[in-house]
Amino acid sequence: MKLASKAVLGLSLAAAAVAAVAVAQPAPEKEPTLEEVREATARYRDVNVALAEGYIRDPFDMCDTADMMGRPAALGAMGVHYFRPDLVGVTAPPNPRVDGNGLHTDFRKPSILIYEPQADGSMALVAVENLVFQKAWHAAGHKGPPTFRGVKWDAMADDPRTPIDEAHMFQPHYDRHVWVHRENPNGVFAQFNPNVSCKHHKGAAGHTTHAAR
Repeated sequence: MKLASKAVLGLSLAAAAVAAVAVAQPAPEKEPTLEEVREATARYRDVNVALAEGYIRDPFDMCDTADMMGRPAALGAMGVHYFRPDLVGVTAPPNPRVDGNGLHTDFRKPSILIYEPQADGSMALVAVENLVFQKAWHAAGHKGPPTFRGVKWDAMADDPRTPIDEAHMFQPHYDRHVWVHRENPNGVFAQFNPNVSCKHHKGAAGHTTHAAR
């Protein structure tokens, strides 16, 4: 319960930082190449630049690993997420889950940045991500999930029959990870990366479960 309460407080503060209701973002006219995404987001290797541009550290302060999600540990980890509330379209705390109305899909300006905690306390940028909520996406007239470089985004929704929360306290959504800042043997669009570790993470140690809510 303490973790959930902290998360609600954190998202409340994040929402308060958004000055206006998020405006739906159109899909980019031309999809960028992976190299263009890498170059466009290189400045975020300095996490202070990300913070200055409005990215907020995940209020849960989780460093996600595959085993937290009930997947084989060998798949690796994601890392710690920093997100832009305005691009995701989040304007309120969970009720009961995080929801949003954003339609942003341009990876040159991703709505989420993913970092690996380092031994010295710094953060290393490893991937970028975009996320749209399924309800808002389909309400905008889209029949299927978004795609990037010809690959459909992952569909994420919580399964109430399992003890873990597969959707990270979010409403059903589509997301796509793009590993342009850390080589990933699983593939550039995989969810987890065995070349990423959470061993130096100093925040929350476990993943939110149904019991914790």
